[in-house]
Amino acid sequence: MHDALTGLLEQRAPVGRETWRSWWDQLGDGGLDQAQVVALLASLTSRLPDHETLRHLLDSLAERRPAAPVTTAWEGTVNVVGTGGGPRTFNISTASAFVAAAAGVKVVKTGSRAYTSSLGSVDLLERLGIRLTSSRAQTEDTLAAHGIAFAGPFVYPTQLTRLARTVAPHSMKPFGRFLNALGPFLADLPVTAQVTGVSAAAPLDTLRHLARSTTTRRIWLTSNDTGADELLPFATNTIHGENSLTRIIRPGELTPGDGSFADLRPATDTTTAAAHFLTVLAGDAGRVATRTVCLGAAALIVASGTRRDWLSAVSLAEEAIRSGAAHDLAQRLAAAPAPAPRTLAVTGA
Repeated sequence: MHDALTGLLEQRAPVGRETWRSWWDQLGDGGLDQAQVVALLASLTSRLPDHETLRHLLDSLAERRPAAPVTTAWEGTVNVVGTGGGPRTFNISTASAFVAAAAGVKVVKTGSRAYTSSLGSVDLLERLGIRLTSSRAQTEDTLAAHGIAFAGPFVYPTQLTRLARTVAPHSMKPFGRFLNALGPFLADLPVTAQVTGVSAAAPLDTLRHLARSTTTRRIWLTSNDTGADELLPFATNTIHGENSLTRIIRPGELTPGDGSFADLRPATDTTTAAAHFLTVLAGDAGRVATRTVCLGAAALIVASGTRRDWLSAVSLAEEAIRSGAAHDLAQRLAAAPAPAPRTLAVTGA
């Protein structure tokens, strides 16, 4: 049995970077059988280990990435991604991404297919006819053309694909709790900031430690007293920022505080999800739905540095919906032709 698996099962803390390096080496060489890989994923899912073990795991994956393309940091660009696992709603963070982009913020959205819900962000985008980008260069081009881009699997370590192939024909879905919790820290893009909603199903304290030790981007974690991974107008929300600073947003502070999850229900079935989502962007899904999306968009606006004042950020988001800009942006992106391939020089050749 590999030392990484033994360390997790025996709850030895921390499992070090060298141990994780050995795990990935053996995974790549075919030296780990399916039983060990399934056992490790099951252990990580049933009990997420300490933050030091997770930091070593993340660093061991980061050092295996291919040499990064020669590119400048995407100043003022913000990534939005949640941990999932909260109460069922429509895809709020995806809607907030469109609204913030329509308000002038450069937004990259990372995400996945559904692990713990019926429809993940990637599933929704597929139904909308919106393509994921397939490279960093393509993401830059899409950002330049539309102000928003939805990054494909290229942002994630290839070792995740190897894990999935090793456990096949079993699905990765049973391990969704672990994948959702750590996923926001795995995407590799040169954004300035990241806003990540954390549900009650994810270990907030552990993720706060990981956020503080991440040096490539500024990370805000949001949580609330309902257990959802979104900012909600009818909840008491907490934004956990850099240097342990927090910002509490109470019901009625930035928007009217009435409403409930009944106002945020997803489409009745996945075949109508795209049409329902466009209704949300048009501001026709109800006042609470619109307020919720605008509150999420305001977080992206403030995190990007476009606005410092939350009230003005909410107003900017409301105008993006009221003017039709958010709805039109989604339709333009769906109608856009496939971007032409483009390569960037790489370092370390």
